[in-house]
Amino acid sequence: MSLRSMNKRLFELKQRMGTFWNLVMGSFLLLLIFLFGILGFMLIEGWDLLSSFYMVVITLSTVGYGEVHPLSSAGRMFAALLIMSGVGGFMYIVASFSQVLVEGRLQVLWGRRRMQKAIGKLENHFIVCGYGRIGSVVVHEIRNEGFVPVVLEQNSDLIQKLELEGILCVEGDATDDELLLSVGLRKARALISALSSEAANVYVTLTARQLCPELTIIARASQQAHISRLKLAGADRVVMPHLIGGVRMAQNVLRPTVTNFLEIAMQDDIDLQMEELQVPADSSLHGKNLIESAIRPRYNLIIIAIKKSNGEMIFNPGPEEVIQMEDTLLMVGRRTNLQQMRLDLYGAENCS
Repeated sequence: MSLRSMNKRLFELKQRMGTFWNLVMGSFLLLLIFLFGILGFMLIEGWDLLSSFYMVVITLSTVGYGEVHPLSSAGRMFAALLIMSGVGGFMYIVASFSQVLVEGRLQVLWGRRRMQKAIGKLENHFIVCGYGRIGSVVVHEIRNEGFVPVVLEQNSDLIQKLELEGILCVEGDATDDELLLSVGLRKARALISALSSEAANVYVTLTARQLCPELTIIARASQQAHISRLKLAGADRVVMPHLIGGVRMAQNVLRPTVTNFLEIAMQDDIDLQMEELQVPADSSLHGKNLIESAIRPRYNLIIIAIKKSNGEMIFNPGPEEVIQMEDTLLMVGRRTNLQQMRLDLYGAENCS
């Protein structure tokens, strides 16, 4: 390895460790002083390894014990030099440790370890790659629905902001296989790739699909031509934020009443929500039509569409439409009524 390559790696390591670098270097310096002292007593005084080791210990610790053997003049000078070097090394370590405490790095480190343990216990959560303009909105909406998002972000300033807000997050490159697995990729409900780089979104999608074939993956695209690439990489759905924004603005002009209704349904202070629920295989709704299911009189919910297991979408289904297992019911109604139906379908443990 060339000297230039070594210097580059040391610089990268120093940048990554931050204030912990001084603490590590101080400990390394003290270890060198310790080894230097053992070697010095062995060469100058001719002592064995155990005696030299013990002499260095009592010299650097300044406990005041007597000398192992009488010291020569050269040995005394060496011991004095060893004491000054050791005291200087200890002071350097104490100063570095104080700097770490003052900057709160230990608290951050412990907090991140607790966060990593919390992430390790998660199941059925959402992984959001990128906390930019789009990713922040995604995280906000997921939290409002009562679900747990885990954010992967490279920007350290955004990581600090997320930590202050109590949002589970990990600093690093979302394209890293090990990082994706560390946030519970195989136990997650879905992954949303909202990175600003189109190539990064393709790579994240491809990696996540290979690691977890059954995972639902939503990817962000900035151009129409990139949609096919993301779907080929394994994305279940591809979203173009600027296209959605443009369509929404046009609908505000063309169909203002419909748009206002959708906006009202999405507000947190209104007890109204649009929801989708998949019918489990053991559900009592299987094989019943809408009248027999008694969804409207029992839960006061309106079925606006039924998505069949083969992907067929039936809008405004009639009263004789039969519900089959694994059908997805698209409904609108009060949040409390939707939650009650979710509880009845999935049970208390799986209602989220």
